[in-house]
Parts: sequence; C-alpha cells; structure tokens
Amino acid sequence: MTTRGDRTVYLDNQATTRVDPRVLEEMLPALGGVYGNPASRSHRLGWEADALVETARERVADLIGAQPGEILFTSGATESDNLAIKGALPFLRERGCHVITVATEHRAVLDPCRQLQDEGLLELTTLGVDEQGMVSVDELRAALRDDTVLVSVMQANNEIGVVQPIAELVAATHEKGALFHCDAAQSVGRMAVDVARLGADMVSVSAHKLYGPKGVGALYLRRSGRRVRLQAQVLGGGHERGLRSGTLNVPGIVGLGMACRLAGEEWQDEAQRVLGLRQRLASRLFAGLDQVQLNGHPEHRLPGNLNLSFACVEGESLMMGLPDVAVSSGSACSSASMEPSYVLRALGRSSEQAHSSIRFGVGRFNDESDIDFAADRVIAEVERLRKLSPLYRREEREVASG
Repeated sequence: MTTRGDRTVYLDNQATTRVDPRVLEEMLPALGGVYGNPASRSHRLGWEADALVETARERVADLIGAQPGEILFTSGATESDNLAIKGALPFLRERGCHVITVATEHRAVLDPCRQLQDEGLLELTTLGVDEQGMVSVDELRAALRDDTVLVSVMQANNEIGVVQPIAELVAATHEKGALFHCDAAQSVGRMAVDVARLGADMVSVSAHKLYGPKGVGALYLRRSGRRVRLQAQVLGGGHERGLRSGTLNVPGIVGLGMACRLAGEEWQDEAQRVLGLRQRLASRLFAGLDQVQLNGHPEHRLPGNLNLSFACVEGESLMMGLPDVAVSSGSACSSASMEPSYVLRALGRSSEQAHSSIRFGVGRFNDESDIDFAADRVIAEVERLRKLSPLYRREEREVASG
C-alpha cells in the first residue's frame, strides 16, 4: 500500500486554505514593528498602521472591481453575511419585510434569516434548487413580491461547488427594486468576481478561503446608484465608518489584502491547473470504483470542488479510514452534526446518499502526486468497507445473477 509517513495530503480547501508563505511574509511587519492602532491619528505608528489598512482595502477592491470606499473590514464572511442581512433590514422596513434566500445557502445566511423570521421581523421565502443544485431565475422571479426587500444567494456553494447565475438573479431582483446580497466567500480568488458585472449590492469575502489568515474578511457595500445603508451590529468606537466598531485586525487585514493581490495576478492560471487536478481525481475514482455519484452541476462548479457519494459506504467511516488524506463530509461549520447534509438533501439525495458523500477540495498547494496518492487510498478504503457491507454484497449478487 502507498504510504506517506507522517504527511497528510490536504484536500479540504473549501473548509480553509493554507496561508500562502508570501501572505505570511507580508503580514510580519504588522505583527512586529508596525504595532500602532490605525485609529490613533496623533502619531507615526498609528499613521503607519492606517496606511497598511488602506493599502489592503485597495487590494481587496481591485480584486473584485470595487472602489476602496466600498470595502468594510469584518472578522470574516459569517460576520459579513450577518451584517448584510441584519443591518440592511431596518432601512428597508418602510417598503416591506419579505426576504428570499435559497435552501443550499451557508448557515451564516440561513440562521440569521430564520432567527429574524422567528422574531417576526421578516417574512422568509426559501427557494429550492434542481437536482444539480442550480437556482432557477424564473422561480426567483415568481417568488419576488412588491414587498420583497432583500434577496441573498451565494455565488459558489461551499459543499458542492455549484456556481449560480448571480448576474441574472441580480437583474431579476433589481427589477422589483429589492437589494441583492451575495456570499462570495468560496468564489473570490478562485474565479472571476466583478461586482460591477454582477450588480450585487452587498458581497461577502473571507480571507481564509483564498490563502489568507483566519478571522478576517470584508463586506462590499455598493455606493453608486442606490446606495446601501446599514445599521451597525457591533457598537463601540465608530470604526469602519461607524458600521463595524472594534480595533482593526491589522495583520489579518494586511494578509487579506496580499491574498487578494496574489489572486488577482494568478487566479486564471491557478484555476486551470486546479481544474486539471480535479479532473484527474474524478477520472481515477470513477474508473476505479462503481456506484459513484457526482453531487452538483458537472460544469457550473468551482475548479477544485469534487463532491461524490459512494454507495454502501458511510462517509464518516470512509474518512476515519483515511487518516493521511484530509477531506470532509460537508461544511466544516456543520461537521459536528450527524444529520445528513441539508445541501445534498435539497438536491433530492436520500439520507443514505447524503451520508455516503465526501467533499474533495483541491487547491493551490496540491500536485499530481497528491491526487494519485489520495485516489489510491480512497479506492482501497471504499473497497475494504464495501466488503464489510451486506447491502453491497447483496447488490453484487443481484448484478451477477442478471
């Protein structure tokens, strides 16, 4: 059997990415010599820290086609999602309180929407998806009402990698005069994201999904045309134009800025390389095993995402048998739950199919040797587990008997 000693092949890049060494190098001055508070405007160390923050703001804006003044720093996409939803509604209530989202959204969108619905502060419509995870523009149009004030749809799904037609969804939303929020945590840095072309009013970004540090992100707020207004959810100091108080995480922000700069320079070549590795992995697994099902759209998906169901195999058991291959059974934010993935259930997958799924996330630091090693290990472990499965043995006998 192929072994790698103590090394683990990391294929969980939708959960988080390794910090790029070039990002870490850029962060080091802010962790040492430039230690001032960027809100301290009375001395050089404060000015230097503020300059680093503003450079990072420009880099984030450049990557997504925004203006620096439209970028608000947060602790990550979860906070950005919550701020977008909870912050926008108070200024929209004169018009209505109807909000639309999608069944496959991240919990950072679904949970605040459901909480506000339980508190009687909004009326929620949750759109379904087709068997490949795609949202229908026509179904959105049919769900939009005169009192719809906000639509929230993620660009790329964190479990199945499906990329939604955001520009079309935005256009339909704006026809009704509602705002559009997009969680782009998985897509920024991995594919083209241009807020002007998308037309979204608010876009959430996370550093640790694009080879930056954890605990920092951003929210894009459109300022041209119909300007987005938000009610602050974190109070105490008036930082970030009064919309998000708290001393800024300067090293993290610098890291996010550098990660965005690198993504802007390299994402196209990287996407092609990662796509090739994903296709190599898929080819190996489909050739080596039967009864394997792809979850999500075969084409409209992130370059590095591969979500597969292996019939007659528990996903948790498969992962336990792969200590040297880091994969997951779904969203890292929901991994403590033993419930089947709500994303896969929304695609119409059975509980058994959902429980047998594994998410592979190929990324920047993977190579062909990683892919071949992981494929060998997965094939061997699936075959081992199936030999222990009475259900699989019965299906084999049925196939053999015709």
